[in-house]
Amino acid sequence: MDAIAMLVGIGTGILLGLLGSGGSIITIPTLIYLLGVPPKQAIAMSLGIVAISAAISALNHWHRGNVDLKLAAIFGIFGAGGAYLGTRLGIALPAPVQLTLFAIVMYAAAYRMLKVQRSVFKPVGADVVRPEAAVDALGSGLAGRLWPIALLGLAVGGLAGFVGTGGGFLIIPALVLLAGTPMKTAVGTSLVIVTFNCISGFLGYLHSVPIDYRLLAMFTIVMIAGSFAGTMLSHRLSQDTVKRSFGIFLILVASYIVLQSSL
Repeated sequence: MDAIAMLVGIGTGILLGLLGSGGSIITIPTLIYLLGVPPKQAIAMSLGIVAISAAISALNHWHRGNVDLKLAAIFGIFGAGGAYLGTRLGIALPAPVQLTLFAIVMYAAAYRMLKVQRSVFKPVGADVVRPEAAVDALGSGLAGRLWPIALLGLAVGGLAGFVGTGGGFLIIPALVLLAGTPMKTAVGTSLVIVTFNCISGFLGYLHSVPIDYRLLAMFTIVMIAGSFAGTMLSHRLSQDTVKRSFGIFLILVASYIVLQSSL
């Protein structure tokens, strides 16, 4: 069992390093279908695993100046509250309901992986061209965008707590489009928010779901080690090919989850 956990943890970390996100999208199916962890326990453990890996990545981005602490605090505080509420709902409802919604999240992530990028992203450098509305909003300060950001934080946090996903693939576009955040800063800030969400969600499940701390620690350590290997591989592989392949993989796994949940 330990050998299997280490192998799948390393594989999960390599995928995480290649893609730079999507830890919970990979972790939850791995825990359930490869390691035999019950669904609610897998969701709780995934939140703990992703909280640690996201915090390490967030610290790295913070040292590089790629974190907007004000946005992280606004989004993160509301997100943490939503995550805790999401766990309460997740504990009360049957596991197949959670897994079905998780599969829908996987389909949405797959869509983002497979779609042609035609948005506000600029092909030169890592920044983005901000929409005019966002630029105008910045001119009058962040106050005008406070409530949309807070409400979205609450919703994304609720989703995180309910299905065990950090929500980075939703947070980054929100930061870019609502707050006009440059892409590098959006990525770093989203990792701080994901950390808030996952810690709150993990604490919400803590006394209601049994946690295998030994497996959690082992999986987290080897996953983080694998992510460094994946990061090195990412410079040698086509990101478009990796994303398309992973998008197809997500569709297959999500379809399997829906099938199993309906049986």
